[in-house]
Amino acid sequence: MTLPPRLRWLWITFAIVVLDRATKAWFEARTTEGWRYEVIHNFIYLVHSRNPGIAFGVLADSPSTMTRVILIAGSLVVIAVLAWLLVSGKTTGAMGNAGLALLLGGAAGNVADRIFHGAVTDFFEVWFGSYHYPAFNVADSAITLGAVLILLDVLFGRRHETPHQVS
Repeated sequence: MTLPPRLRWLWITFAIVVLDRATKAWFEARTTEGWRYEVIHNFIYLVHSRNPGIAFGVLADSPSTMTRVILIAGSLVVIAVLAWLLVSGKTTGAMGNAGLALLLGGAAGNVADRIFHGAVTDFFEVWFGSYHYPAFNVADSAITLGAVLILLDVLFGRRHETPHQVS
């Protein structure tokens, strides 16, 4: 059985979800929240943190159950749109398809955390001098890389030109 060309990109999505969930499960099983280990002095740390909010901890302090419901519902809508864009062939190149597959995998990984654990587990932390980049995970990395690939595809991807009609 061969998959239609558009569905072949879903292996990236699946790989991201599996890798994201496996790394989060490993951290959750072996460390406690607040655990910290310096990998490269003053640069890269492994940490165990949980983010019930969205990117960069926005809405993390909201005590409302409705906030969680809205975040999950919004994520599911985004996942549905990304899946439709990927499967329907709305992008033209490999870079755009790979970007959509990475975005889809990252979004699915993080929404699974929200649904089953109430928060997203993060475990990488990076410091640039005194600047501290918020903790992130494999899904967040996939989302960032996917967004970059889509942007590059939009800016530099090949375009199919339509023939000019002669009147």
